[in-house]
Amino acid sequence: MKTIVLITANLSLLGLFLYLLFRKNGLSYFRDGRIWLTWLAVAVITLMDELTSVFYAPAEAHRFIGPSAIVFIAFTAAFIHYMTTRLVEIAEILEHHKIFGGGVYSFSYLVLGPTVSFVAVSSIMVDYILTACLSAVSAVENATSFFVVSHIGKIAISVTIVWAVAGLNILGIKENARFTFGIFILAGLVFFNLIVGGIASLDADSIVRLKTSVDHVSDRLQTGSWTRDYGIFIASVASCVLAYSGVESVLQTAGLVKTWREIGKAYIFLALTVGIITPVVAALALSAPIDFAQHEGDLITHYATMVNGVWFGIATATLASLTLIMAVNTAFVASSELMEVVSERYGFKWFIATNNRASLYRIHITNAILFTSIIFITQGSQMILADMYAIGLVASFCINMGALIIYRYFMGTKEVLQFNTSRLVTLVIFLIFVSCFFFLAWMKPHGTELWAAITALVLVVGLMVAKRKGPEIKSIAGTDSHMDLILHLADSPEHDVHIFFRRPREEAISEPKQNEAYVTFYNPRHGTPARLASNHFRMVVVKRSVYQHIMALLKVVEYELQDREVNVHFGWPLSSWIDRMSIGVMVFNIMRLPRQFHTFNFNINYPGRTYNPKQR
Repeated sequence: MKTIVLITANLSLLGLFLYLLFRKNGLSYFRDGRIWLTWLAVAVITLMDELTSVFYAPAEAHRFIGPSAIVFIAFTAAFIHYMTTRLVEIAEILEHHKIFGGGVYSFSYLVLGPTVSFVAVSSIMVDYILTACLSAVSAVENATSFFVVSHIGKIAISVTIVWAVAGLNILGIKENARFTFGIFILAGLVFFNLIVGGIASLDADSIVRLKTSVDHVSDRLQTGSWTRDYGIFIASVASCVLAYSGVESVLQTAGLVKTWREIGKAYIFLALTVGIITPVVAALALSAPIDFAQHEGDLITHYATMVNGVWFGIATATLASLTLIMAVNTAFVASSELMEVVSERYGFKWFIATNNRASLYRIHITNAILFTSIIFITQGSQMILADMYAIGLVASFCINMGALIIYRYFMGTKEVLQFNTSRLVTLVIFLIFVSCFFFLAWMKPHGTELWAAITALVLVVGLMVAKRKGPEIKSIAGTDSHMDLILHLADSPEHDVHIFFRRPREEAISEPKQNEAYVTFYNPRHGTPARLASNHFRMVVVKRSVYQHIMALLKVVEYELQDREVNVHFGWPLSSWIDRMSIGVMVFNIMRLPRQFHTFNFNINYPGRTYNPKQR
């Protein structure tokens, strides 16, 4: 009876997968002159990266925190996949600003500027480099678990995997998505049978080990000191975060899908699949009677052999190798999309040239050379690569969450209404990630050294390029100066002059007057706003706050127009200071201006709107 049920369940699952694979436009479609991926295709490409963590992360977590790994892997699954709601919010914000793709780099550039964005580039590149290298090495370890291969042979196979995946990407993204989904079908079947077999094999000793894990967590988190408890909590989460590496890749590949809603669907799919599979498989394997020290490299493969026999163990080893190879593929896809956005922004057109399959072949070849170099430098050591891995991943999470907090501080939720999350919870998530970053930086010096070295290199090269080719240069060149405004007002025959401060994207100015000047401060990264009238002056905000720029302008006006009556006008702030806390800070600063400029008249007013009975 059990066999019949299993066969029926497997055939049903296989039928569902084949339907999704061969459904028209199920994975990709052609529109607006290019190939787009569906949410399912993007989710599966990322899933193959995230799912690979099952084959090495549980053993790594157990090596650092012991039996607590069972509980903390489950907690980290919920924590990380809840955090992805913030990545969906970021995807919507980027689309609102007409920015497609680039992930953490594009968002950090939009909010924090070039310097921090280059740190984001280095952090995410460290993540992708180690994703590719660790996955290739781990694929070989799992594939060779049933026979002996020399260390040099393993390195050679790892390098071959890297270049084979580079070739797959050079063939084009459409073929890539279809091939990846084929591997996903195999993964779904194997993990289904592994979980069923593992649950059927649970005995009294396994239940005791599961209970021991809970007791171990309880004992560790009751030291009597909340600071020590928090330290242990952070150390435990940081040791398990590797199990969900790759989750940021969906946001990184947002340029491959049509809208941000596809990103949201992809993250829901990941939460309901790998977000459940990883903690369940980890719990089953870590509660089994296994010598973990002897099976750090092939824990899940060995466990599969225990519960379902040697042939299923071989199938699992094959799956492990294939999914790990697909994680190498995800690193290629996501890193190429990142490099494309950076190269596009700074004018390196030669680097993003495509072949007749619309593949960024030069970027893929560069990545293959880079990944190969790291494998040789580390001599293909899975332990060294794993120790180096998590720092870049957590750094990218910190930058994303920090940039989102800053963006919401200045913009509130008025600009983007369809999807927004709790800023207080985002702050808590940010603090946890920052704590994890410092713990990993202290505990894993190899990863810190690699991250610091690549960050320093990218910063030096990036800032040199940004000074010469940055898109802000053109925007700054088109700004108006203080003297432009002074000359305009000086030409007015009127004794009184009026200066109106306006935000970008406000309504057009009607009937411009000679004794009036409208001033808009803008961020050069957002582009120069349109001139609304001849007396509209657009001034760029660089290096200083808007308030400091207002002060500088008013000092020039005070000096140059001493014989005029100066009236300064600010619009009435309609945003709630709770919704947009920067409004409260700005109003507080504006209230200080009369003490600085005693001869000026200051007005904060709301002109009202014409009544329209149709608008109720």
